[in-house]
Amino acid sequence: MKHKGNTNPPGRQKIIEALTRLMWTKEFHAVTTAEIAELAGVTEGLIYKYFKSKKELLHQVLNELFTRFNQTVFERVAHKASAIEKLEIVIHSSLEYYAANRVFARILLLEVRNSPDYFSSEAYTRVRAYAAKILEIIQNGIHKGELRPDIDPLIFRKIILGTMEHACLGEIIFTRELDALAVTRHISTILFNGAKA
Repeated sequence: MKHKGNTNPPGRQKIIEALTRLMWTKEFHAVTTAEIAELAGVTEGLIYKYFKSKKELLHQVLNELFTRFNQTVFERVAHKASAIEKLEIVIHSSLEYYAANRVFARILLLEVRNSPDYFSSEAYTRVRAYAAKILEIIQNGIHKGELRPDIDPLIFRKIILGTMEHACLGEIIFTRELDALAVTRHISTILFNGAKA
């Protein structure tokens, strides 16, 4: 990323906000830098002062959204005692955030994963922190005897992440209503109680 330091110049923030707003109604590939500049009230040249490419700008949008998301999730799980309660909070908070912020969901689930640059971006460090929190909860649950000792924590984390993604992907792609609480209940019942009759 070209921008360095802890400051966030107003022009840079306006550019980030402009792309976020445009993606409420347009796919990322259909958004032009001219549209971003016009909505932000800046020149196109200023975009490239702060971001080396439109894709890097997209990663920064995700970084800002994921920072807020992590703050919400981490604060919520801090108030729960058991591992299962914490994991249910993670699942519900994730689905709730996807439903409330379709731009965040579309960027995370559809737009960034085909770009090698994403995996060295600030945004991906936020994703890794989120995944690390889930792993920590699972490991603590096993240690305390709340979860089975023969569970592989890494595999269980993949199951949780994959289940959440596939449970809402159709709703995100086709802009259908997503009942985060109901889907959370179904996922939790299967994950924590099993599917066997």
